[in-house]
Amino acid sequence: MEVFRLPFSAMASQCEVVLAAPDLASATALAGAASAEVLRIEHKYSRYRADSIVSRINAAAGVAAVVCDEETLALLQYADELYRSSDGLFDLSSGVLRRVWDFRLGRLPDPAALADCLASIGWSRVQREADRIALPQAGMQLDFGGFGKEYAADRAADILRQQGVQYGYVNLAGDIRVLGPHPAGRPWQIGIQDPRQRDRLVASIPVTQGALTTSGDYERYFELDGQRYCHILDPRDGQPVRYWRSVTVLAPLAIVAGGVSTIAMLRQQAGLDYLEACGYSYLAIDQQGQIQHKICHA
Repeated sequence: MEVFRLPFSAMASQCEVVLAAPDLASATALAGAASAEVLRIEHKYSRYRADSIVSRINAAAGVAAVVCDEETLALLQYADELYRSSDGLFDLSSGVLRRVWDFRLGRLPDPAALADCLASIGWSRVQREADRIALPQAGMQLDFGGFGKEYAADRAADILRQQGVQYGYVNLAGDIRVLGPHPAGRPWQIGIQDPRQRDRLVASIPVTQGALTTSGDYERYFELDGQRYCHILDPRDGQPVRYWRSVTVLAPLAIVAGGVSTIAMLRQQAGLDYLEACGYSYLAIDQQGQIQHKICHA
């Protein structure tokens, strides 16, 4: 068995499938099925596509309820669990803040516009009954970006496993789901990027199964007057988090690891206690560059 790396693009990111297969043709076919599943999820839940279920829900805000299929209902239920476990910090309706935070322009939002956005946030006000969901206020929006890529990584890995893949992993721009070890039996060494130096690693974590995801302040951000403003925003005041540079979590599923790492970022100073309470392995870097970690090899 030979190990193949097969790159593809999805969700505005560079992605790859790494797997062991008898030949390139077999590996390409397997990776193609996995990437097709990622693209299916992107098309279904992208806020940028008018025909996605998310866009249909948002377009009906303040007007009507929208019927959802079982997959979407399950994701909405998971969003509700994240909301409750985070004391409201992980809010699927807070994506509306992107209207006023443009990290390409590098400027602070207008206070009045920010206040208008905050008035449109509130997962607790979203109405869910049977197979329907309704946003009660015009201008409200849902955004699955908080866990869409992690969910896609898990689904792609499931597709590979169903086709008999035992060794390899799916990497969606750093959200990684590992099916099994290297065919030689050794773990995959997953590098953790230094949040302040793109070409430097702060650690390398051996993983044989499970998922590793990182939330950080270094992918979408700008700096103004010596202050870094990142894309992870507190739904209570609409302001970027500042305590952690990055939080990496190792968990059985990517969607779980991603939820935990994001909530830890949102909890800021209380994030470390939250990580300890969750019980998963983690590596967290604060704004002074100090590393806190509890890593149990998986």
